[in-house]
This record gives sequence, C-alpha cells and structure tokens, in this order.
Amino acid sequence: MIDALAASVRDLMKKAVEATRMDLTTIHSGRATPALVENITIVAYGGTQRLRLKELATITTTDAKALLVQPFDPAILGEIEKSLLEANTGLTPVVDGEVIRIAIPLLSQERRAEYIKLAHTKLEGGRIMVRQARGEGMRKLKLAAENNEIGEDEQAHGEKLVQELTDEMIADIDAMGERKETELMQV
Repeated sequence: MIDALAASVRDLMKKAVEATRMDLTTIHSGRATPALVENITIVAYGGTQRLRLKELATITTTDAKALLVQPFDPAILGEIEKSLLEANTGLTPVVDGEVIRIAIPLLSQERRAEYIKLAHTKLEGGRIMVRQARGEGMRKLKLAAENNEIGEDEQAHGEKLVQELTDEMIADIDAMGERKETELMQV
C-alpha cells in the first residue's frame, strides 16, 4: 500500500518537475535554442489549422545567436512569419528564400531582470505542483489510516517517505532555477 502510494506521488512530482523544466526552456536567455519558438501556435492553410511550429517545420540553430526555420511546406512560409511576429516573443523573423532566419538579440540588463522574475514565477508554480502532490499523498495516507487499512506506524513511515520525495523534488526545482539564473546573467 505504502509503496504504491509513494510510486504514484513520485510520478506526480516528476511530472511537475518536468513541466517546470519545459516551462523554463521557453525563457529567452540570449542563446539560440529551438525551444524558444517550437511551441508557438501557427494558423496555417488559410486559418483551417492551428499547429505548433515544430509540427510544421524543422527548427535548427545555425550558431549561438540565430535560428533557422525550414517549413516542410514552403507555401506556408508567410503564415509562419506572421504567427512568429504576432507571438510577441521579441524575436524578428526574416524570410530568406524558402527558410526563415531568426536572429536572437542580446538581452539588456532590464530584460534579464524581467526574465529572472519570470523564471522565479515559473519555479514557484513547479514548487506548488509538487506540494499539491505531497498534499494528495498525505490525504490518501490519512484516509487509509482512518479506514484501518494501515496502522499508525505505516502512516508515519508513509508521511516520512512522501516528505523526503517532496524535499528531493523541490531541491531539483531549486537547482534548475539556479542554473537558469546563471544562464540569464551571462553576457
């Protein structure tokens, strides 16, 4: 009972940590990475379809300061450019033949501070998801104890296990935050 509960809580917490990691990759750090644009929704084929950019094109980094977007269908080049401009990411796409080039601008000190604040908000969201998973685990343990499915010792052991998982996952999120902040502060 306790092992199954711990496994389900661990899964929930790992999903929260992974969601936080994915959220942090969308924060522009001055370095070119496909994650900056791959999840932008593109209204394609005359508005009949809404797809993410990574479903419509190959996104590669040409160097540390530039991205290259190569659509699978060159006919939607203009729609991709328009959607990238409307996404308000601070990036400017430039059509170059059958590809789109995106130069990644240097970040100003104010913009870095903004992004650090945004990263802290996303990290706190991740911590909240982990704590919610902890709360769910604790509720299940308490309910099992009230229904005499487990004893007090098992409940205490389960609570200790859930708390250790929580501490481990929060530490992972904090480490991610420190890495992102270091990345954002590099000029």
